[in-house]
Amino acid sequence: IQTLQCLEKAYIKDAVTAKEYTEACSKLLAQISAAFNLVKSSTYQDIPTFMKEFYLDCPAALQRIEEGKPITVQDNQGNISKSIADVISLYITLCDKLQMDMR
Repeated sequence: IQTLQCLEKAYIKDAVTAKEYTEACSKLLAQISAAFNLVKSSTYQDIPTFMKEFYLDCPAALQRIEEGKPITVQDNQGNISKSIADVISLYITLCDKLQMDMR
């Protein structure tokens, strides 16, 4: 969980590429899920309870665990804002190139 938190911070700081992040995040999510299934009991019914018990302050990791996928994985329900920003960025670049007669 702490490793996933560090990975999230590294991605936000642009210290890892999107490809590296996606691969590592997918792997960590699978490992966390498998590991939690081994310790799941009446005491630790879910990951937030486990995190509170062991004083793990990892909000970015918890959000990623709850979503169940890396932030770079797009679907019809998520990452719409990122897609819109990408389209706008490409549009502005295209307009700038046309204005400067760069074809």
